Amino acid sequence: MALTGRAALLAALGSVPVGILEPGWTGILTVNGSLALACACDYALAAPVRRLLLTRSGDTSVRLGDTADITLTVTNPSRRPLRARLRDAWPPSSWQAGTEVEASRHLLSVPPGERRRVTTRLRPTRRGDHQADRVTIRSYGPLGLFTRQGAHRVPWTVRVLPPFASRKHLPSKLARLRELDGRTSMLTRGEGTEFDSLREYVPGDDTRSIDWRATARQSAVAVRTWRPERDRHILLVLDTGRTSAGRVGDAPRLDASMDAALLLAALASRAGDRVALLAYDRRVRALVQGRSAGDVLPSLVDAMAALDPELVETDGPGLTATALRTAPRRSLIVLLTTLDAAPVEQGLLPVLAQLTRRHTVLIASVADPYIARMAEARGDADAVYEAAAAAQAQDERRRTAEQLRRHGVTVVDETPENLAPALADAYLALKAAGRL
Repeated sequence: MALTGRAALLAALGSVPVGILEPGWTGILTVNGSLALACACDYALAAPVRRLLLTRSGDTSVRLGDTADITLTVTNPSRRPLRARLRDAWPPSSWQAGTEVEASRHLLSVPPGERRRVTTRLRPTRRGDHQADRVTIRSYGPLGLFTRQGAHRVPWTVRVLPPFASRKHLPSKLARLRELDGRTSMLTRGEGTEFDSLREYVPGDDTRSIDWRATARQSAVAVRTWRPERDRHILLVLDTGRTSAGRVGDAPRLDASMDAALLLAALASRAGDRVALLAYDRRVRALVQGRSAGDVLPSLVDAMAALDPELVETDGPGLTATALRTAPRRSLIVLLTTLDAAPVEQGLLPVLAQLTRRHTVLIASVADPYIARMAEARGDADAVYEAAAAAQAQDERRRTAEQLRRHGVTVVDETPENLAPALADAYLALKAAGRL
């Protein structure tokens, strides 16, 4: 229960005639007694808050950057009308900064025995599970002098999924995939090792592709056409250790790695390959495997939604052993990690041979575009020193990448905006070369 601003205003106005006409206890008791009686009546006529029935419905998941509508149904079982202000509390990251007050507060009027709905629109700024906090209701009497106040717990969870901003590149990558796969007029003949079909020989074809048995059964010379292999196994490994927490622009490196992994998963599943996901630092944070082509992308998005960087050093031997257990057959292992010299030289290089001996390995890393801008800066002494530091950092990354390439690893090192399409291009190049 609480007094309203209207009651305080009436008390202040009542003090004026008391001071002029009847100064003393008699005037004070007359004014305050009348105000207290009015407040008591107002309180008695206000609808009780504890007896209200509240239920939720609405969205249970949303992509980061989009909006989710959560509907709260308030039922008034009492015989008094409900006039109330309602606050639907959620974590601060459920809205853009500065908009939470307007979005979470509602005016409500519910006649006796009826129900009303109010909608809270969320616009989350962080991935993960956002859980509803308490619903606070302040019920007013007809005079608006005194209120009843109470809170209800109405559980609801909204899972905020990765935004998958790189999906805009998917149509162009699928077009290139169709070229490789022989489904357009721009068929690339002779690449891949999986038999596709027979066609009539034309001058310029590789004579080694002639199918002599098929030729013997028909009057024309027949040649085999090939397509890149299908049903290959791809394991996406997300490094969730401390290096993935570093922010590049407005987001952690892990978010850019997730975006690139989603584009590659969408592309590979359309190509008929089997995709699995492993998130690891010192233990398994997420594992998705054995999904069908239609279910793999939703499963990956759902698993990535709750992932956050862990401020621990990634266990290289543990990651390698877990990846080998997860991918028992020959696979393409895509490791999304850092190219910083110390973590690679101390954690990954000593055990890299175990992966490259059995699998094709591709390492993708998020480069910081600010480093490139620093390297080009000139003008004063501070800018020159920053440029020298940036050039040294770039040289270290190039040396690290060259070490990995000498071990037979394909390396992709791009800024967050370019990492996803570059990783997809690297996958298509490996597929076209028959290395999967």
